[in-house]
Amino acid sequence: MAPGLLDLVHLTTWAVCAVIKLPQLVAVLRAGSAWGLSVSSLLLELAGLLVFLRYQIYYGYPLETYLEFPVVIAQDVILLSCIMHFSGKVRRACFYALVYWVGWYMITLQKWIIDLAMNLCTLISAASKLVQLQHLWETKDAGQASALTWGMSVYASAGELQTTCVVTAVDFFDLCLQYFFSLLVLIRFIVMLILNIWVTATILHYRKIKKTD
Repeated sequence: MAPGLLDLVHLTTWAVCAVIKLPQLVAVLRAGSAWGLSVSSLLLELAGLLVFLRYQIYYGYPLETYLEFPVVIAQDVILLSCIMHFSGKVRRACFYALVYWVGWYMITLQKWIIDLAMNLCTLISAASKLVQLQHLWETKDAGQASALTWGMSVYASAGELQTTCVVTAVDFFDLCLQYFFSLLVLIRFIVMLILNIWVTATILHYRKIKKTD
């Protein structure tokens, strides 16, 4: 990929991530409800994002491969705070915040811990998408779930995959020799791309059914 085109992909991916949760946040605030959203899914998503970000920082990956993650994490925290507020579970939100804060430091106490956490990261993030899918299938109603937010997640996953492939292409084999876990970065983006497409399609499907009823 040409350097100019790569820069464009990276810039647009970052721009999408900067507002990726805003449509979902607006939908929740307008309705004063989080119907259609799975809190468990959001908690798992946040855990996966935090582990991935910590792993990237720990191993000194190029900043452009994870710059958007802090922005998405901040938006997830705000969204979860709103959901907890509307459901009257503010104290539980404080407990979750403490758990994540402690976990952020504990996973880097030993190298094997951060490697194991990253090994499980893709499973955790994938589980968050599958939990949301299960919630949609059970309720058969998209509720306040934002198709726009999930659609932007599809683009962000594709952009992150492309950026990571190009940035690490030159030293790919060296990276494999240094530590096998580098492959998990690419695997994660591929899995997230597929699952984000699946969730988006499911939301649009139930929206269409509701309109025709």
